[in-house]
Amino acid sequence: MHDYTASDAERWVPEPDKRPGRTAFQRDRARVLHSAALRRLAGKTQVVTPGAPGEGAARGAPDIPGPPGGGPGSAWDATPRTRLTHSLECAQVGRELGAALGCDPDLVEVACLAHDLGHPPFGHNGERALSEVAASAGGFEGNAQSLRLLSRLEPKRFTGDGRQPGEQASVGLNLTRAALDAATKYPWPRGGHPGGPGSPKFGVYADDLPVFRWFRSGAPDGRRCFEAQVMDWSDDVAYSVHDVEDGLRAGHLDPLLLHAEPERRDIFAVAAARYAPGADPRELAAALDRLLEQDWWPHGYDGTVRAQAGLKDATSQLIGRFCLAAEEATRAAYGPGRLTRYAAELVVPHGVRLECAVLKAVADCYVMQRPDLERLRAEQRVVLAELAEALLARAPAGLDPQYRALYAEAGGEAARLRVVVDQISSLTDASARALHHALV
Repeated sequence: MHDYTASDAERWVPEPDKRPGRTAFQRDRARVLHSAALRRLAGKTQVVTPGAPGEGAARGAPDIPGPPGGGPGSAWDATPRTRLTHSLECAQVGRELGAALGCDPDLVEVACLAHDLGHPPFGHNGERALSEVAASAGGFEGNAQSLRLLSRLEPKRFTGDGRQPGEQASVGLNLTRAALDAATKYPWPRGGHPGGPGSPKFGVYADDLPVFRWFRSGAPDGRRCFEAQVMDWSDDVAYSVHDVEDGLRAGHLDPLLLHAEPERRDIFAVAAARYAPGADPRELAAALDRLLEQDWWPHGYDGTVRAQAGLKDATSQLIGRFCLAAEEATRAAYGPGRLTRYAAELVVPHGVRLECAVLKAVADCYVMQRPDLERLRAEQRVVLAELAEALLARAPAGLDPQYRALYAEAGGEAARLRVVVDQISSLTDASARALHHALV
């Protein structure tokens, strides 16, 4: 049993409460909820680009397919999720799961709302493009960028009183130690992955290490706090379930194919390669079949109100199944007390992780690997590469005032490149295209 300490509620820069009665974690949640970085996620890709043709941007247009059997031009809603809607759904899942296990629900919600703040335009595709652009400055990683936003870039609090030139420095949202820790999915720098230095996943850039070391003081190396584990599983649950839901609603996935060969082999190959490394195809087949055998599983979808309600019920059933399994297994291992910080590890049964991995693979095969999306992704990578080249050639001209000032203060070529990448990563999909059109 473990409760939160005064150290957990400390901030990098101490500040008085504006209104007595709120907890430190309630204040953290409000700061993230009101941030510009969170609002921008409404215009950033989750799986498909917001407003892209054929994805609900102009329902009723001839080029937008309806559901299976619905025909072109139907009024059927295929509006896809964005990074913002995903973050809100992740937060709802995480808040309830965390509360059931004894976490402070506001703290878990902060982590869930913040976990994707650093993702650039065009989703993971944009992340790969910016990683190439920033190779000489330490690379780019969406999770490390999230920490940079929370602790440096998002305007909210400053050190110093500004009376002397250069005395003030942004400390971002100035969240508590526990909130920054909970929002950090990969608590290590580039090359420090516990499973091997070759992993592309990391959670902090070299020049953000001071605040990282502060909030990680006393934490076991490479180990995530319990709230971060709840956030991570909530993220997995939300996007695995909802990406399949979106695929069915948009007509990209025929659920009958989940019973057929060679489609099943393709799904299991993707699952074993990307989402459940080394898993036996027989285990993955059993995991998928367990889901297909449920009374609520949607074996067909035609876009009718009854079908929409059935699909929503299946979504709820899956989320409940995955969260309840984790709650029960964790309670069985650690008992009924409050589980917080480093007092426990989240336990997710192996079979449930495989069910989640199979759903991710289904969305991967039928939504993300569509040929039209691959053509679009190639074009998006060109947009970001050319935009970076144009901004670097003009800098500090062309940068927003916030980044223009940071560019002027940057010491060295790598630091200036990082500022340009910060600017690009802050853009929405549409604003990235607009700036590219203006500069290139």
